[in-house]
Amino acid sequence: MIRKLLNGDIDRVADIWLKTNLKAHYFISNQYWKSNYELVKEMLSQSEVYVFEADKMIQGFVGLNDEYIEGIFVSDEMQSCGIGKLLLDYIKDKKVSLRLNVYQKNARAISFYQREGFIIQCEGLDEATGEKEYTMLWKQNYSRTFKKATIKD
Repeated sequence: MIRKLLNGDIDRVADIWLKTNLKAHYFISNQYWKSNYELVKEMLSQSEVYVFEADKMIQGFVGLNDEYIEGIFVSDEMQSCGIGKLLLDYIKDKKVSLRLNVYQKNARAISFYQREGFIIQCEGLDEATGEKEYTMLWKQNYSRTFKKATIKD
């Protein structure tokens, strides 16, 4: 089940955020992620966040800032089980376009987003980490928009 974040979810979601970043971004100092942990917890309560919950346990989440995906995070034990795709599909139904930044060294994430219809728009540098990153973009295609309009009528 996908639902909006509740205040009681923040500790679990922040833990998934930290563990996922430590694993996926091995090329960035662990201290960088740990030093941002408390700030992320504060930001979660003020952001548009959707969680994936199974058996009353949050297994993943997506954070949004308007049409910008702050990140999709899935618990270590549930990665590659389709949760990231479910979360992404959920927000694709709410937005006409989405963009995100992804580290160039995170090949697994780049591959996932490309499979899901994102294209690399440009490359840049994350000044906080010194790592190169891509900005990726997804736009709802015309036929899908047309189908939705037809169904509503």
